[in-house]
Amino acid sequence: MPGLHILDYCVVLVYLAVIIAIGGYFSRKQNSTDEYFAGGRNIPAWALGMSLLATLISSVTFLAYPGEGYASNWIRLVQGIMVPIALLGIIWFIVPCYRRIIGLSAYEYFEKRFGYFARLYSSLAFALAHFSKMGTVFYLLALALSKMTGYNTYMVILVLGLFTIIYTLLGGIEAVVWSDVIQGFMLITGGLMCLCVLLFRPEGGPAAILQRAWENNKISTGPYDISFTRLTFIVMALNGIFYAIQKYGTDQTIVQRFLAAKSDRAAIKAAFMGTLLCVPVWTLFMFIGTCLWSYYQGAGHSLPEGIKADAVFPYFIMTELPAGITGLILAALIAAAMSSLDSDLNCLAAVGVSDYYLRFRPGSSDPQCLNVGRIVVVLCGLLAMCVAFWYVRSEGATVLKTVFTLYAIFSGGIAGLFMLAFFTIRANTKGLYAGMAACVLFTGYALLTSERFIDLGPYNFTHHKYMLGVYSHLVLFGVGYTASFFFKPDKNIRHMTFYGWLERQKHSECMKGS
Repeated sequence: MPGLHILDYCVVLVYLAVIIAIGGYFSRKQNSTDEYFAGGRNIPAWALGMSLLATLISSVTFLAYPGEGYASNWIRLVQGIMVPIALLGIIWFIVPCYRRIIGLSAYEYFEKRFGYFARLYSSLAFALAHFSKMGTVFYLLALALSKMTGYNTYMVILVLGLFTIIYTLLGGIEAVVWSDVIQGFMLITGGLMCLCVLLFRPEGGPAAILQRAWENNKISTGPYDISFTRLTFIVMALNGIFYAIQKYGTDQTIVQRFLAAKSDRAAIKAAFMGTLLCVPVWTLFMFIGTCLWSYYQGAGHSLPEGIKADAVFPYFIMTELPAGITGLILAALIAAAMSSLDSDLNCLAAVGVSDYYLRFRPGSSDPQCLNVGRIVVVLCGLLAMCVAFWYVRSEGATVLKTVFTLYAIFSGGIAGLFMLAFFTIRANTKGLYAGMAACVLFTGYALLTSERFIDLGPYNFTHHKYMLGVYSHLVLFGVGYTASFFFKPDKNIRHMTFYGWLERQKHSECMKGS
């Protein structure tokens, strides 16, 4: 690949300087854990919505989605399409419930509903899933930048990792949110600029690009047959529904945005804004991959021999875009990664302080908690970089496939736990423990037999691994609910459920009517 022009370096350096300045600006306000982790609960809804968008899209979106669109079709987009559908069903009551019941950690709710072990289980599942995701984000970014600039991949991970840790450490959640706003706009702008070049530069224009893709079945979300052993539409749709329930119902990176809003209404507005923007952005980058395939299938455009699908988009950026614009796209790529990483670091720190440190040091002062939170930011950032180093050494398979598989494994049935907690009154603590045990055993069985570490012949798990992200939730819910009938019901929990929310709504309407 050709190297970067001096103008490109200038654009990237200006972007990095702005982000550090934001961290420095908000560092003056970080005098309490409430400011550091919740922004004083006074952040505007539109900024939180943009922050949610930037958090949910990362370098996975910027690189892996184009790679998937280039190599295959749009089937992995189905998961994202399901998110607004699931969100419509749960957002109305989980926002007021969380804002009324918990202080900082989403997993505090599960302790109040089922006991501390439920809190420990759910927070641990969150941490494992996000460490794997953060490592993937670092890896994708470093891989692309090293190919574009010629710098060592390990060095890129180290430099950008330390940079992300520093501004997240300084500015807390407010620096995260406002830098996410800038990063979100940069990501969308960069994607649209690349799409315009792909559509209008080739001979024949958009019509030729789209026709070539359509004729070769590149714009498709199939296969559509009812099969759970292969990657089909139904597998991704089911996976997407449970992904959305887990993400918006239990994920600290989302719940923390609910808590940072001025009101319940503002938090709901932010959630809808972020989600409704995510779907077209995911589609944009999958479409870029499709257009890349058509672009390089046309006359006069060729790729280096043996290039991997995930590397096609970076190659296009470096070879087909003019100086300055390449730097802007490169800055957008860095922004895509940082917007996800900074949020994860801050939220992991919030969980570390609220769910673990205060459990063992309940009498700690707020300044002590704030200092521990900052230490956790640094430690989590360094650990995520180590995961990225492992990715580099392993030279793994397609990244998007890896991300979805790890999500399915580390989901741990948390959406099932969420449904037990909010939608049932009969479910109790001992029943939940039985559900957790069944979920862990089932996940272990599925992994060991699908990879043939243990061969049970006809009893091996043969369904697609993404279905683990469905079955684990159903197993925990089904076993947990059934087992609950063998134990006495928990007392005084109705107010923490969907039914308690309905009663409050009816009471509020009656008060207004009178």
